[in-house]
Amino acid sequence: MLLVVLLGLGGYVYWKYYFVFGEGVKSGYLNYAVHKGNVFKTYEGKLIQEGFARGLNGGVQSNEFEFSIESEEVFKQLEVNSGKYFDLHYKEYHGVIPWRGNTRYVVDRVVNMK
Repeated sequence: MLLVVLLGLGGYVYWKYYFVFGEGVKSGYLNYAVHKGNVFKTYEGKLIQEGFARGLNGGVQSNEFEFSIESEEVFKQLEVNSGKYFDLHYKEYHGVIPWRGNTRYVVDRVVNMK
């Protein structure tokens, strides 16, 4: 019985935090790329996408894509090119792990930069 509970718990943890739920490419202008955190220092960024989204109060706002960055190499490329147009490949997870980043979206490579 204990083995079944442990296997079930292990399966849930894997599904929630390590299973790649989705992959894709997002495009837009890089707003910022930062290295921050109190305990776990992670790489984070924000992409401003073209077009508009509906705001919480019914207004119009820009489309923003906040993401974590998997490697220092990708972070360095983004950091020195803030304001440029990027196509970024990302992986989406069901949950957030503090040492992986602050978001469910993790950018693993730059597809294109203009």
